[in-house]
Amino acid sequence: MKQPSPRRSRRSFLRWMAGSAVVAGAGWPVVGGTAGGRRPLRKPIPSSGEEIPVIGMGTWITFNVPEDPEVLAVRTRILDTFVRRGGGLIDSSPMYGRAEAVVGHALRELGHPEGVFSATKIWTRSTSTGRDQHVESRDLWGVDTLDLQQVHNLQNWEAHLETLRERREAGEVRYIGLTTSHGRRHDELERVLRREDLDFVQLTYNILDRKAEQRLLPLARERGVAVIANRPFRRKALINQFAGHPLPEWAAEIECENWPQFLLKFIVSHPDVTCAIPATSVVAHMEENMGALYGPMPDAGMRERMIAWVGDL
Repeated sequence: MKQPSPRRSRRSFLRWMAGSAVVAGAGWPVVGGTAGGRRPLRKPIPSSGEEIPVIGMGTWITFNVPEDPEVLAVRTRILDTFVRRGGGLIDSSPMYGRAEAVVGHALRELGHPEGVFSATKIWTRSTSTGRDQHVESRDLWGVDTLDLQQVHNLQNWEAHLETLRERREAGEVRYIGLTTSHGRRHDELERVLRREDLDFVQLTYNILDRKAEQRLLPLARERGVAVIANRPFRRKALINQFAGHPLPEWAAEIECENWPQFLLKFIVSHPDVTCAIPATSVVAHMEENMGALYGPMPDAGMRERMIAWVGDL
């Protein structure tokens, strides 16, 4: 398990960013594992400079499954595919039923592969129960140190952040953050983001839900906070909406072979988004998702073409 990373000052981070030229479509830092001889695209966590793959994995609904050997075997293959194809961040929560237990089972089956970035949440209004959830999450994942612990949907966030800072000092968590979902509570999230010293924020962002571009994404950049984009497909709604239409021919310029890759590359090509977390219960769909981790990213001009294309469908 990695040791806690020191937090960089905002000034030193901005100097580092300028030197790295980390912008959409150019100068992407590519370090770490490979797949088929190609390296996955990564972006830095602003508070430390540590880089993570831009495609992560969500577990809401998809990993909340019964303790059935065949069902668990499929989830283990999904996680194995994710890791082999260069993935890193796995996001879960006590809210997701058995998801954390299933993730832990899969990690044990795979021998706790290197490169996994554990990200979970505290989800309760009770401060004491939040402490208990943190301990239980570490046990379920089978780790001494969680890479990221987040306060889910801002519930009792002031007290839980105090707990998480204590746990970070104790070496039980490396990074801390807050989450929202379904595009809710943006005003409150903005106030907290301006006030608190955070490593990560999680919010809804996809090709149709772009409200976060107005204030939250620029503010995250200003504050030196990593951004995880949830609901990249609005669950399956965007895939279902676009699946009957062909991709534009120019999608080949960014090596998109299917709609999941098109939609994911749009999200992670935004310079202020660090990682997107699609979820799936199908191994083949995980293969599709992970294709977005490789090849060219759309630049600003192509991003506008992508928005216009889906707007006409």
